[in-house]
Amino acid sequence: MTILIAASNKDIASLNIKRQILNHYNFKKAVENFQENPVYTAEINGRKVKLVTLNEESVEAQNITEFFKDLELILFISRHSSESGTPTLSVHTPGNLGEAELGGLPRKVSVSPAHAMRNALKALKKFRDEMHLNYEVCYECTHHGPSLNVPAMFVELGSSPKQWNDLKAAEAVAHAAIKAISTFGEAEAKAVLGIGGPHYNSKFTRIALENETAFGHMIPKYVIPYVNVEILRQCVQKTLEKVEYAILDWKGIKGEHKPKLVEMLNEIDLPTQKV
Repeated sequence: MTILIAASNKDIASLNIKRQILNHYNFKKAVENFQENPVYTAEINGRKVKLVTLNEESVEAQNITEFFKDLELILFISRHSSESGTPTLSVHTPGNLGEAELGGLPRKVSVSPAHAMRNALKALKKFRDEMHLNYEVCYECTHHGPSLNVPAMFVELGSSPKQWNDLKAAEAVAHAAIKAISTFGEAEAKAVLGIGGPHYNSKFTRIALENETAFGHMIPKYVIPYVNVEILRQCVQKTLEKVEYAILDWKGIKGEHKPKLVEMLNEIDLPTQKV
């Protein structure tokens, strides 16, 4: 089994994070190339890890599993963009809860590695604090491509060109990515589905950092009107760990959507907890 780290030539933040991984960890250049780019390999905590560079944007990597077999995790190192430009270190699972507006397949999510995402989130906070970086650390909700049938996660540096070129912040993301890989498969938290609230859910982030709770898929308030039983079931089934219950950001769900949402969660037999 192999863990894949994927960077992109179209993404300056991604290339900076890649450089920091190669600077700080013992990766060797492999004989093989991928898309005419060098492939690097390492053994991390007994696991075989490959670092590859895509020529397309990471969100367009829908066919990546055709080239690499026996993958237990794909970790995309990537830029994060937002209109606010807030300096942000973030983690999320790719996949589309609705239409495929930015890569991936419509209404298809990737498998969410809840524990690996929490370990990356905790590491982002640790290195942010230790390196005195003025960045927010947060979960993002499930969004954009690719939609993969293997565990996949993005660890991102944002949210504008200034941050994408911040080599200290890129180093923090590099360390967080490797932390997620080195602890992969070690589980001490309960996996949950998060529903409600904004795209950057500070409540879910705080709960994961302070409690033994690991969020897999997260569905934001603005997507709830389009969610059906199939999507909810898919979010549960496509989480690497067993989802114990759903955490509802109760204030972050419109009143008119609450009864239907609760009814659908009952239909898939998923217990709920309101925060």
